[in-house]
Amino acid sequence: MEVATGWVYGSVPPTPLPRASATPRAALDDAIRPALVAGRCYVTFSGGRDSSAVLAAATALARREGHALPVPITRVYGDLPETDESDWQRAVIDHLGLTEWIRLELGGGESDLLGPVARATLAQRGLLWPPALQTHGVLFQHLRGGSLLTGEGGDAVLGARRVTPLTGLLRTRRPDRALLKHAAYAVLPRPGRRRFARRASQASPQHRWLRPAAFEQHVRLLSADMAAEPLDYGAATRAIPRQRAFATIVHNHTAAAAEYGVRASDPLLDPRFVAALARFGGHTGLLGRTATMQALFSDVLPAAVLARTTKASFNRAHAGEATREFARTWDGSGVDEDLVDPEQLRRVWLSDRPTMATGVLLHSAWLASERAAV
Repeated sequence: MEVATGWVYGSVPPTPLPRASATPRAALDDAIRPALVAGRCYVTFSGGRDSSAVLAAATALARREGHALPVPITRVYGDLPETDESDWQRAVIDHLGLTEWIRLELGGGESDLLGPVARATLAQRGLLWPPALQTHGVLFQHLRGGSLLTGEGGDAVLGARRVTPLTGLLRTRRPDRALLKHAAYAVLPRPGRRRFARRASQASPQHRWLRPAAFEQHVRLLSADMAAEPLDYGAATRAIPRQRAFATIVHNHTAAAAEYGVRASDPLLDPRFVAALARFGGHTGLLGRTATMQALFSDVLPAAVLARTTKASFNRAHAGEATREFARTWDGSGVDEDLVDPEQLRRVWLSDRPTMATGVLLHSAWLASERAAV
């Protein structure tokens, strides 16, 4: 089911988080420091808020403690304007006073989910989630022997929680209708929240290729996860790294990088930082993503970066000509037809709105075609 939907459901068993006595920034420093002291340290840097926060925190820590400055590394897709964040990137680089910046100009299908890099690793590893990891060799090969920090998990860890609308009500004299609606949802019992979550889940892109019964199962699983979020900010924050999606990302990213001799870590998902943020936010937390960014990173990032609401899209970067050529000639094998409509899936791959959620299906289909050709 998870191959068909391109999503990982549920949570892993709880494990105790470290006792949080430090501030979130001090805990983040503790998560970042090993990468700085171990040698050359790189930070994947798109210009978005998450990667900017990690780069800024790492730079500030390096200067305070006398380590070599981290090196931002950016993947550039010159022919895809929706991926361009160069203005935001330059604003952050200039603000931090960094002079070394690696910009990888990707072409020739290097980022395509069926480009030469992805095919080589796919043949070696088999299926892997998230599927974009199959293309990361083009990045990792430049970093051999070094450490790599990412901003993975920032949207969730630094974002709003179920309790956030209630916090807004407490701090707003004249709440608008939308805030009242979200606050009412927050206090519903779980069955009521699940009904609302099911309604929201109906808009998920999986309806484009799943059979009706499979899509209904996807909605049921997704809405159950959404409705399980605790009301307490601290408890909800501590639950984020336990989501199987994030646990899988951290494990697979670390393992994939290690194949190239790269020590990769995701400090925004580090248990020390998560525990400190949960303690810092208390029961009610802050007023959402921007307020959290401002509370944690206003000393190291420009105000405009802290408050930005735009976000680049990279879906087309992973669905290039190699993917489209395979889709045109694909015989429909390699996917579970009880769950997936092959012709609808082909249309998604060939459309101008591809989605990474079909990436594992694409890889499964390609592996089946390779086996059939032997």
